Amino acid sequence: GLEGLVVAYVGDGNNVARSLAELGATAGMSVRLASPRGYELAPVASALVTDDLPAAVDGASAIYTDVWVSMNDDPESAAARRRALAPYQLNDRLLDLAAPNAIALHCLPAHPEEEITEQVLYGPRQRIWEQAENRRHAQKALLEFLVGS
Repeated sequence: GLEGLVVAYVGDGNNVARSLAELGATAGMSVRLASPRGYELAPVASALVTDDLPAAVDGASAIYTDVWVSMNDDPESAAARRRALAPYQLNDRLLDLAAPNAIALHCLPAHPEEEITEQVLYGPRQRIWEQAENRRHAQKALLEFLVGS
């Protein structure tokens, strides 16, 4: 099960970070949310909210990230977000600070070399594509339930 696992989220405190924190509380996981000041999530569930990146990923079994810039962000704020979030990129150096055999997760779509390096996105330390495949089956089941077939 998921109970007792440590999962770190790195990036801005967005809806993905909030959902992960809520899931963690429900499943008995320890969730740590690492964001630069000004981009952090308000405290949620039992998640640790911090700007201390090494402390957030220390001992984590998985490190999760999401895009930094949305389609509706204006160019000026997008540039500011990229600058502020650059130290929070999910890369091999960050994975090396986590637990041995830690994996990288991302909900996709990704911007390679922005929030995650290509080496991690397409490399052996990620489970991103399996994550996407599992999401597809969950979405199909939800659709079937909602349609009522």
